Amino acid sequence: MQLDPLSFPDPRTLGNRAMALAMLDALICPEFQYRYFTFDATWGDDEQMGAMRNGDGDHWFLHLSDSGAALKGYVQELEHSDTRALAREVQRRVPADFNAFLHEPSFAMDAVSYFYWRRSGDEAWTKVAHPEPGLAQCADGSADYLSILLAPADCYYDYATDYFECEPPIASIDHIYSMAPLTPAIVKSLNPQLSMTEAQASAAAIGYPWVSARASLPC
Repeated sequence: MQLDPLSFPDPRTLGNRAMALAMLDALICPEFQYRYFTFDATWGDDEQMGAMRNGDGDHWFLHLSDSGAALKGYVQELEHSDTRALAREVQRRVPADFNAFLHEPSFAMDAVSYFYWRRSGDEAWTKVAHPEPGLAQCADGSADYLSILLAPADCYYDYATDYFECEPPIASIDHIYSMAPLTPAIVKSLNPQLSMTEAQASAAAIGYPWVSARASLPC
């Protein structure tokens, strides 16, 4: 199964969800190396980067800039897949507006399972189809790995209970999904052991808004 590009929201909304996923992971799991989701609000000049890495080689990268947004994913063990052919097709078809993303070694552009892009002036996302007709409609992992960017809070809850073996409150997940400012109460509900100072440091790196500890009531 492949994720329909028409199901994607605008780049900023998608970027906010990627940021929210990274913020939730950072609150629940302070150890950076064990998180699936990360977000760098200062990846480059006017650039941001969200990512998912599951530790087994599967990943996606979301690059946001003034030019628009591009999203690349790779699934290591897909059957009937020729990722290098698709990688070459991506380099041919994706506009030069995204060269900063297309030629960045950190994003491993030589192996691609799915790729979406949308320029800032476009009304919808475009998906790069595999150049081989027999593979163009095959499952590419996009529905499996990108659905959490579009799904409601219970999807993250299911992931967190399975991976982190915890039960984050749905209301707190919804709070982060809505990009509401981080508060001591929300931090405590997600990780009683984490201080607000530590949470603010993660939020600053991610670009997530927070309420000043001085302005917040103790909880």
